[in-house]
Amino acid sequence: MSDASLAIDAQGEVQEEEKGRPSTLSRLARYSITRLLLLFFTVVIGVYLTILIANMGGYVDEIRRGTIREEVGIEVMADQQLKQLPTEERNAIIAERIAIEEQRMGLDQPFILRSFGFLKDALTLNLGFAEEMYSDTGSRQVKLILLERLPSTLVLWGLANLISFFITLFAALFLSRRYGSVVDKIVIALAPTSSAPAWFYGIFLILIFAALLQVLPFGAMVDAPPPEGIGYYLSVAKHLILPTTAIIISSFFLTTYNWRTFFLIYSSEDYVEMAKAKGLSDRDIERRYVLRPTLPTIITNFALLLITLWSGAIILETVFNWPGLGRALYQAIGLYDTPVIVGSTVIYAYLLAITVFLLDFVYAVVDPRVRIGSEGTRS
Repeated sequence: MSDASLAIDAQGEVQEEEKGRPSTLSRLARYSITRLLLLFFTVVIGVYLTILIANMGGYVDEIRRGTIREEVGIEVMADQQLKQLPTEERNAIIAERIAIEEQRMGLDQPFILRSFGFLKDALTLNLGFAEEMYSDTGSRQVKLILLERLPSTLVLWGLANLISFFITLFAALFLSRRYGSVVDKIVIALAPTSSAPAWFYGIFLILIFAALLQVLPFGAMVDAPPPEGIGYYLSVAKHLILPTTAIIISSFFLTTYNWRTFFLIYSSEDYVEMAKAKGLSDRDIERRYVLRPTLPTIITNFALLLITLWSGAIILETVFNWPGLGRALYQAIGLYDTPVIVGSTVIYAYLLAITVFLLDFVYAVVDPRVRIGSEGTRS
């Protein structure tokens, strides 16, 4: 058989093999659908667990029943006409009113049945109404309560986390060039200080700069009464200094140490040594051979950082009396306001699932080695 015949046969076999393989579009569609279903299933489990925990497995219903009995009893005894009725008749009226109130709140049904109704409403973003909390406009809609507090959280945590992210990133690059230097050893020695949360440093900052030196405010978002015009923004900036500093201090050394170690691993690769031998500058080597391979990890950290803005921080915002989502959740937990707790959690869960799904496609864009949906390939 001639070489031409062999080439034709080989080409035919390759074409047949390619026909048997699924196309890129069908492979991508199958992967996307499977990924979305798995993420949705994860969201369902997470939201339902939140419902169970927020209701203490149904024990919150007993607390509400006790509150209803107490309030109805006080209301009846405060009415002089009802107070003069015979005991049996007065107890019957109390029982009737208790039953009406329990029916209004859905407590006449078992919690396990109502929990699936809560799950359906949460997954369809029908967040309903809060039981105890109100928005500043007097509304009890969970959506308005959360959206009203979201801007405050975005201002504080968006500013603090973005500053912290870029500072630690460039600081880590600086340390990776000076491995073993005095500065490098100082950062490593101070890394354990990040074990303390931001609110811990916040308390010390308040004691020093607000109580002792009296140069910065104790908390809140703006002075009272709020100034007008440019004075309002200057007041907000002044109130941002202490909580923002607390957030940055709490994560700076450990995050810098982690990034520095990560960059050092890639800096020791053989292709980096070859680039140095070719005479490339340090900046070109960092851009092409250190930052480029680490882009997926950097993008992941940055994306997840933005998503965590939704939840805020319960204790820190409470310490600084910051009117954000974290403080709202703290109030909701104290009031057993399940709709607010579940509403915040389900939105965070959806945002996290969407982010994780989109990151797979971002990886494929920034890293040619990643092929979405390929068998035997990590994506």
